[in-house]
Amino acid sequence: MNNFKKAAAVVGLFTAFYFIPFDKSAVSNAVMESLLMMQEYARLHVLLCLIPAFFIAGAISNFISQGAVLKYLGAKANKALAYSVASVSGAILAVCSCTVLPLFGGIYRRGAGLGPAIAFLYSGPAINVLAIIMTARILGPQIGIARAAGAVIFSIVIGLLMHFIFIKEEKQRNIDLELMIPEETHDGRSLGQTSLYIFSMVGILVFINWGRDASMETWNMIFSWKYHITAAFALLLAFTIIRWFKKHELKTWVESSYDFALQIMPLLFGGVLIAGFLLGRPGHEGIIPSKWIIMLVGGNSIFSNFFASVAGAFMYFATLTEVPILQGLIGSGMGKGPALALLLAGPALSLPSMLAIRSMIGTKKTLVYITLVVIMSTFTGMIFGAIAE
Repeated sequence: MNNFKKAAAVVGLFTAFYFIPFDKSAVSNAVMESLLMMQEYARLHVLLCLIPAFFIAGAISNFISQGAVLKYLGAKANKALAYSVASVSGAILAVCSCTVLPLFGGIYRRGAGLGPAIAFLYSGPAINVLAIIMTARILGPQIGIARAAGAVIFSIVIGLLMHFIFIKEEKQRNIDLELMIPEETHDGRSLGQTSLYIFSMVGILVFINWGRDASMETWNMIFSWKYHITAAFALLLAFTIIRWFKKHELKTWVESSYDFALQIMPLLFGGVLIAGFLLGRPGHEGIIPSKWIIMLVGGNSIFSNFFASVAGAFMYFATLTEVPILQGLIGSGMGKGPALALLLAGPALSLPSMLAIRSMIGTKKTLVYITLVVIMSTFTGMIFGAIAE
């Protein structure tokens, strides 16, 4: 089977290089956009976003009590508490669709129910407080409020739907997890000590990626101190590691983080290259002309909303870039309904994240998740467009 896959890959590469007309300007430009998008992704997201996220995921996998995860996020947990914790946790992190993946994988492996884990997966990139504020300021309070309300509702509703659609599999998974829960051994560390250790890494992830906003004085004051705050969290992390962890635990932590990186990063890189080739970077052309997209998302028809949802789901948006992109599209004639549909589908999904999610929860669950996001975004956009136009 492995030889067959290798042979298929070789044949596929040969066919691509044989038939793709690289000498055509549109194709060569799309290839360059693919490489430039990959370079931009590597420079802006890998070192400061993904690597800290992998270490947090490794810590969750090793040092967060599986019993605690099952208690608060598991299938038998109080639903109101589970979904509240999942959605709030994601909103606090406010990361992009790729950075949230290792964190999602960490809590799901530790026993979080599919529904709460999916709510966390959606809420991280979608319920971004600064992005919602920018949306309201640049695109108008109407669409800003609709985005905020839609994102909160989506994270809970999509999580609940995933839970009920796969309830039989989740029941069996919960039984298996209960049978497999090992005796908790944390070498005398308290929950508070472990929480402080993980909190220090979350602080590093949040503040090292803190951006500037010229219109927000307080936000910029934090930006000017971001490296000092990050250094303080790094010192706190060093203290917790030296004081409370043993050498063999640190080795296991690094190994788990490495495993997450090996599982997720190749898929993300492949997805970024494909997305760059097809759609280009924001403000640039891929093989699919942006004017085609603009022509397809005018008005408030079911097709224009559906197309905006699908386009948003497959495009890669770095955190906050969706707002200026939408500003340009609306200025070119995009309807308000499709604009909201893209805002609800885009930040939460991307082609790279789809590939990585599939590796963690399987093809069927991934397809259902994508379908739910697209369908809900489509109809929410239509309703909003009918009210707002």
